[in-house]
This record gives sequence, C-alpha cells and structure tokens, in this order.
Amino acid sequence: MKQTVLSVLLALSFTIGYAQPKIGDMAPEIRLKNLAGKEITLSELKGSYVLVDFWASWCAPCRKSNKQLGPIYDLYKKNGFEIYGISLDEEEAAWKKAVAADKINWVQTREAGGWYAPVALAWGIEQLPTSFLLDKTGRIISIDPSAGEVELVLRQGLK
Repeated sequence: MKQTVLSVLLALSFTIGYAQPKIGDMAPEIRLKNLAGKEITLSELKGSYVLVDFWASWCAPCRKSNKQLGPIYDLYKKNGFEIYGISLDEEEAAWKKAVAADKINWVQTREAGGWYAPVALAWGIEQLPTSFLLDKTGRIISIDPSAGEVELVLRQGLK
C-alpha cells in the first residue's frame, strides 16, 4: 500500500511538473544545436511568427507534415515566419537523413533522450507530431494547427 501511494504521488508530481504549455502562455525557452552544431534559441526568433514543431524521422505523420509545411515556409519566410523543428530521434544519422530526404530548409535541432529529452519534458510532449504556433511576442496562439490553419494565421497576421 505504501509503495502504491508513493507511485501515485510520483506520477502526479511528474505530470504537474511537466504540463504542456497552453494557448495564451509564453513559450518556454529552447536552446538546442542545429545541423551545423550552432546553438539556436527560440527567443532569437521573436518578432516572427514561429511554429515550434516536434517530430521524428520514424514518425510517418511527421514526415507528411514536413512536406505540407515546406511550401508554406517558402512562401512566408521572407515576411516573418519561421519554423523551429525539434527532432526526438535517438540517432543523429536518422535525423540528418530525414532532413535531407524531406528537403527541410528551416531551423532543425535535435536533443538526445527522445521522449525524455529535457526540451520534450519541458513542453509536455506526449505524441508526435506536436506543434505550437507562436505570435511575434512568443505567446502560444495555437496547438497542433493544420497546415491550412498555419497559413490562414500567416495570411491574416503578415499583411
């Protein structure tokens, strides 16, 4: 009985400590290295609409999303739109291969640890793909928007 109570308390503290950010929250900071090994922070992108996109090479819906986001990124990147991709791939080679295959040309980062990587825990990631659309101040305005919803926000916000 004592062990069961302890397990429940640990589970609750883990869940409470790592709750997913909500619409209206300021986005938690991210500080990861890109493909070239350069550290990129999320806060560097303030002033642009940013899609924080958690994905992995082994996730078929993620790969489909990459292909849908490509044309949107190409259309709006010059007007103040950025994507901050975060791979939960355990293997660096698989991540790099997927980035090349999907022709991803936006910010790409990866943190070792998969589901237990500090950034995945801080953002409460429980499934892939998971994405957060941020306004120009870094506030979350949508969670898991479709490609069409992202484009609608950009068309309205980047006039």
